[in-house]
Amino acid sequence: MMNIDEVLKDIEIVSLTGKTGITVSGIEFDSRNVTTGSLFVAVKGYNSDGHDFINSAVKSGAVAIICETLPENQDKKISWIKTTDSSKALGLAASNFFGNPSESLKLVGVTGTNGKTTIATLLYRMFLQLGYKCGLFSTVCNYINAKEFPATHTTPDPVQLNRLLSEMVTAGCDYAFMEVSSHSADQQRIAGLKFAGGIFSNLTHDHLDYHKTFENYLKAKKRFFDSLPEKSFALVNIDDKNGSVMLQNCKARHYTFSVRAMADYRCNIIEQTFEGMSLKIQGKEVWTRFIGEFNASNLLAVFASSELLGASEKEILTILSDLHSVAGRLEVIKSAGGISGIVDYAHTPDALLNVIDTLNKIREGGVQLITVVGAGGDRDKTKRPEMAAISALGSDKLILTSDNPRTEDPEKIIDDMEAGITPDLKRKTLRISDRHEAIRTAVMLAKPGDVILVAGKGHETYQEIMGVKHHFDDREELKNALLLK
Repeated sequence: MMNIDEVLKDIEIVSLTGKTGITVSGIEFDSRNVTTGSLFVAVKGYNSDGHDFINSAVKSGAVAIICETLPENQDKKISWIKTTDSSKALGLAASNFFGNPSESLKLVGVTGTNGKTTIATLLYRMFLQLGYKCGLFSTVCNYINAKEFPATHTTPDPVQLNRLLSEMVTAGCDYAFMEVSSHSADQQRIAGLKFAGGIFSNLTHDHLDYHKTFENYLKAKKRFFDSLPEKSFALVNIDDKNGSVMLQNCKARHYTFSVRAMADYRCNIIEQTFEGMSLKIQGKEVWTRFIGEFNASNLLAVFASSELLGASEKEILTILSDLHSVAGRLEVIKSAGGISGIVDYAHTPDALLNVIDTLNKIREGGVQLITVVGAGGDRDKTKRPEMAAISALGSDKLILTSDNPRTEDPEKIIDDMEAGITPDLKRKTLRISDRHEAIRTAVMLAKPGDVILVAGKGHETYQEIMGVKHHFDDREELKNALLLK
């Protein structure tokens, strides 16, 4: 229970009418979860408007309502708070209600199109090995030390986010590492949080179904950096032209990293195989279990932010050499017959290009690259032909298949992808909408030494079809198919 005045701290209030001096038992933005004593925050969402459910919240026992538009008939037994931005108010209220937990540990946010999961997860593993208690918010799973909490979104809603942060503080966590999605920044899910640092990986074509334009997508990412406090650090990848944009008007201490140009933190690839790569970071050589220039960049971000958080160079490099890849990120599965299977989460044009380019640099002459890829339904359609074109150009054989079709027809999704493939490249392209059969076919086509890339789903253990999630794990499917080879 908390007094309403404490919950409303720092929220911009236009008017406060009705009952005052009340206490609230919890905060909800979904009217279905409201119980007696709740504060209901009416948020204008992407698919629905919380203002339409105010009456339902009141009937379920809400004692206070935060909204942008007051209803005509207001129950005087309830506290009515009008604000200019209920999304921001929800973040602030949730943070206040749970005791502003982000102020009691060092919270680091990672944003960008690709690399968020790898950087955040490796930082979490790094600081656990350094002897600290840590929390992690990621696309794959949320953690409080070793305890797992399922992840439904890249960045949780403000109530769940602050509840978990509060539990991290109670568990004695010194650090928490968080993937900050563009959706969460745009929807103010991170409002009220105090960050010790922010990391920018890159920005490429994605989520235009939500943001509509690339400029809006960029602004959502930049909003996170604009909110960083002066004593925090802002670490950006200047190999991406948008890295310098993130630092404009950013009050935090500025740092840069690069694998191609002069920067505060530098890295070069010395050698790489399918087992790993040797890197030179800040002039020191280290062997890692990762491959690809994009992973060199991710590891450099981990090195730099670890040092900015106070860890010593020697400790960081020692642990870096021991870290392993994140689930479903360039995960290698070898067959007894010498076929290399790769499962990767790449589901954007840039991510696919990076992975395919990496595999082509490592594979030897005469070795085929067979790629299996699809595109998600009910998501940005404009990237579909580009993803197919990149896959066709960089592969010896391509199988277009289903990803998570959601409510769309898988064949129509494949039609959209196939539109990006030129007639001469269609000769090496197959269409198999059943993902299980597509993976089996790729293995049947492979010869000893060949490389099979299964892209798009990575760590996911389900396939969503018409709103229903069916068990499906690319890693399981590939392992089973390779056993039959």
